[in-house]
Order: sequence, then structure tokens, then C-alpha cells
Amino acid sequence: MSSTVSYWILSSARKTVATLQGGQRLYSRYASNRIKSKWRLFPQGPATLKDNAAACGGIALRKAYRHTSTEEEDFHLQLSPDQVNEVLRAGESAHKILDLVSRAPDSVLRFESNQLAANSPVEDRGGIAACLQTNGLLFGIFDGHGGHACAQAVSERLFYYVAVSLMSQQTLEQMEEAMESMKPLLPILQWLKHPGDSIYKDVTSVHLDHLRVYWQELLNLHMEMGLNTEEALMYSFQRLDSDISLEIQAPLEDEMTRNLSLQVAFSGATACLAHVDGVHLHVANAGDCRAILGVQEDNGMWSCLPLTQDHNAWNPAELSRLKREHPQSEDRTVIMENRLLGVLMPCRAFGDVQLKWSKELQRSVLERGFDTEALNIYQFTPPHYYTPPYLTARPEVTYHRLRPQDKFLVLASDGLWDVLGNEDVVRLVVEHLAEESQHKPDLAQRPTNLGLMQSLLQQRKAQGLHVADQNAATRLIRYAVGNNEYGEMEPERLSAMLTLPEDLARMYRDDITVTVVYFNSESIGASSKRS
Repeated sequence: MSSTVSYWILSSARKTVATLQGGQRLYSRYASNRIKSKWRLFPQGPATLKDNAAACGGIALRKAYRHTSTEEEDFHLQLSPDQVNEVLRAGESAHKILDLVSRAPDSVLRFESNQLAANSPVEDRGGIAACLQTNGLLFGIFDGHGGHACAQAVSERLFYYVAVSLMSQQTLEQMEEAMESMKPLLPILQWLKHPGDSIYKDVTSVHLDHLRVYWQELLNLHMEMGLNTEEALMYSFQRLDSDISLEIQAPLEDEMTRNLSLQVAFSGATACLAHVDGVHLHVANAGDCRAILGVQEDNGMWSCLPLTQDHNAWNPAELSRLKREHPQSEDRTVIMENRLLGVLMPCRAFGDVQLKWSKELQRSVLERGFDTEALNIYQFTPPHYYTPPYLTARPEVTYHRLRPQDKFLVLASDGLWDVLGNEDVVRLVVEHLAEESQHKPDLAQRPTNLGLMQSLLQQRKAQGLHVADQNAATRLIRYAVGNNEYGEMEPERLSAMLTLPEDLARMYRDDITVTVVYFNSESIGASSKRS
């Protein structure tokens, strides 16, 4: 590929910037076909910057004020290969499960994860935790839209709802007794990868109160063994979404709690969560994140097994569901331009109360003196808004009994799936594993010492070989950002995409968050034989 590729990317990005009154910069219509914003706004009342957002294909212009630099000389800058690697690997992590938690299911060997931001701040979240009062590992990907608040809240809270849902009657009673006697609670989770620094530390007491109400209701069910995993996932998603909605409706005295609750409720997040307990794999999905299995058959051939369906307008089952839930008179308006009510791409999500509450409820909440402009809350009602709710957080839950041929699980936000197909993702992880195996020196037949290792590295450098990614999630992100229309990696394209200023990057790519979970085939095979 010639060096003109990076010039084209950067110069075309420069053309998408228009200068408005006061010298503010925002995205133009030219960019709207590259990356489609999940939210599309409709103009209301006098002309405003939000009206211009609708005219520009629905891109929320307020975010464009994150101006870094768009001077012409900046576009001649290019990241070096080392700088590209530094950017791509900044968010990666990799852990062997047994190094982190002794009670982990032996069906999981290790996990690798990474994240690359396009939004500022990043709207994706990811989390991994072990349930301490029950067996099982939780892996989650959360893709926010309309801001990061909802994704942050869901990533911090959903695992707790799932863990509580799986507890036995006896454990729940112990939890309640500890609260009543003001003693320390039983530990619920061990975080293996936390979603990040919480902005909700000052309001966690409210969240704990609502979690407690939930386990009290579970106690009233008098189910000795607790919910099964499918029920636990189903109820947890819906209960957390209900709590998010109710928290802002209730009178709250603390201004910080009130403002954060409003931001969470009026932004949104899709979620994909996997629960692994021995050979039992459950995946709950609401939205357009995705989970797939990489499968190697006995003949050595690899294939992909999808575990989720995207909940959007391209899913015929989802389109049928929406039409069943609303009057026939809305058949032509419930999905318009491949968006829910013409505004939202995913058809299932947490938060987004603009598509769940009645107009009257929205008005009554927003009239409580909130500074919606400062809180970045968009006030609008889509056309044809007649019979809410139109949006749900009810997940689809898939069960799969793990087999020895199931080698790895990939969960990722739609920033990955928008540019890479399922089979491409499996191929890239398999290539990563093969490369990883190939590059491991055979130290069994040779002395293990630093001199040997240094010699091998010098040989690789002399041969002009690049240092391979040590993390499969990083490899996937590298190809998602740097591949061309033929599926080939173009280093100059990758460098150019990562060189884009942050106020332009979102027009060309989305946030990408990836977790790859590797399974222990020997342990799974032994469990199958025992069964």
C-alpha cells in the first residue's frame, strides 16, 4: 500500500470539520456515513446545535468540542510502529485464572482483554469477577451510548445482581442477618478485572439498599436452592434496569446522587455477560455486543459457534417482536431507517428512559430543577412516540455445555463486530495461538538461561521479524482498526487511524472492548466422561 492511504485518511478527516459561530468545530454531513452514532437526534423548537446534529446524520455535536487540533500541519504527523504498539497495548491485561482465585472452575485456563477508545471519555466497559458464594466466573462487555454513565453503572452493579440471584436461601438469610445486626457482609465477588475507577463511590449506599431489597424479595420466594442460572441472568438484567429507572423517580436529597442517577437513566448501555461454571456456559445478551465460540473439530478444522444474536433492525426475530408488542398502526414507524423509532440502533439496552417512560413521566422528572445542559442530557421526543416502552433490557439467554473441542470464547462490543466477521475473529485468534506456539523457544532440549533468550531475540531482530502481540484481544483490535476492504492489515492505515485527533477519531471508528477466554480441554473432557 502506498503512503497516500494515510494522507487520504487524514486529509479527508480534515475536510469533515466545519467552523461554526464562535470558532467551534463540529462534524459535518460528510462524516455521517463512516461511523453511525447509535443515537440520532431530532430538531425541536428554535435552531440549536442539536438541530445541526440531526442535520448531520444524527451525530451528537456537543461531543465535537473535545478539540485536540485540526491544523493542517498536524495531519503530517504519523505514529511510528513502536508508538502504534504502545497505543494498542496500553489497555491490555492477561491472567491465568488459578493465579487469581483458587475456587475458579477448572474449565477456564486464562483470559486476555484489551480496550481501545474512540470516544473521550470511552463509553465501553468490561469486567471479570468470580462469584464467591457460588461457583462460577462472570465475564461482561458493556457498550455505552449517549455518554458513559449508564455503562459504568451497569458494569459495576450487574455482577452483584447476578451473584445474589444465584445464592441459596441459606446464604441470603446470612446476608440479611448481617445487615440487620450491622455486621460485615459475606464477600460477594472477587474482581479479577474491575470496570475502572468508580464515579459512584459516594452513592454506593443507595445501590446497596436496592440490592438488599432485591435479595429480600428473593428470600420471600422461599426457594431453597435459589434461581437457576438462566432465571438468575434474566431477572438480574431486568431488575437492575428497573432500579436504574426508579432511582431517579424517587426523591433524592443529595445533589450528586440525583445528578448521577439522571445521567445513568438518560444515557444507555448494551450488555453481554457470560457465566462459566464447570462445563456449563450461559450467555445473556441485550443489544449488539456479541459472544462467539472458537471450535476445533477432531479433524483439526476450525469453526465459529455464535452464542448471541444482535438485537437490531437487521434481526427479523427482533423486528417481529417489536411489531407484536405495539399496535399494528405502528408497524411502519417502530423501526425507521434501521433504528428504533428512527433514533436508536440497538433494540435492547439498559437506561435510555426516553424510549421507556411516558412523555408525562419524563416531563415531571426533568422539571425538578436539573441543569440538563450541564449534565449533557438531551431533551427530545421521537416522532410517533405513542405506546412506550419501546426499549427493553430483557436479555436473550443461551446455554451451551462445553465440549473438549470448544477452545475459546470471544466477547466484544460492536466496535469489533462492525468491521470483523465472526469467522475473521476466530481465524485471527487461531493465528495468534499458532504464532504464540511457534515463537516459544524449545527450551526443553536447550539450556534455559538469559544468554539463550537474548540470542533468540537478536536473531528475530536480525531477521526483521516484528514482535508479535502477546495478547489475542490486542491482535483483534489491531486488525479491526488497520485492515482494508480485502481483510489485509495495512500498517500505514493503522498508524493513520491512531493518529487522528480525538475530536475526529469517533467518525472513523468506535470504542472497541474485547475479552478472550481460553478453556481447559482436558478438564472439560474429563468432566464429560464422568457425566
